[in-house]
Amino acid sequence: MGRQLILLRHAKSSWDSGAKGDFDRPLNKRGLRNAPRMGRWLKEKKLIPDHIVSSPARRAELTVNAVVRELGLTKDMVGFDDALYLGDCHTLLHALASFPDTVQCGLVVGHNPGLEDLLLYLCGNAVPRTRDGKILVTAAIARIAMPDGWRDLHQGSCQGSCDLLALVRPKELEPR
Repeated sequence: MGRQLILLRHAKSSWDSGAKGDFDRPLNKRGLRNAPRMGRWLKEKKLIPDHIVSSPARRAELTVNAVVRELGLTKDMVGFDDALYLGDCHTLLHALASFPDTVQCGLVVGHNPGLEDLLLYLCGNAVPRTRDGKILVTAAIARIAMPDGWRDLHQGSCQGSCDLLALVRPKELEPR
């Protein structure tokens, strides 16, 4: 398989944690359970990223740390980019365009609406939604087949041309 991008929305955060502000909100119990669950799914599917970038917000940091732990990777593989904190689609495309050419599987951990907008930009509107119309719920993973060059992304040449290979939500992985 060629280049792939994995988008991971941060796991569920706590609104009543006493955090100073939005940036500092930690994960709640559900988030602490789902973040490693999504890491295990990636490991089971042998989707091991060779480049990881995350928003530095506390909830994203805790999510990516749980995922890399499940993947058997080290925290020093994670790059934190301030622009990914609530970054819009254009900002996320710019971040992707800066990936080294050698990256075959990139992981981006961030927030909505930017991640959802990026997914729709890359893959078009034909992405599966929940009953209430949501796409990337907390801790959801989108796996996307990407074009050959990361640098081409910010030039608009791949709008709607990428293939969504999987969209996995934590609830779908719960035992029934």
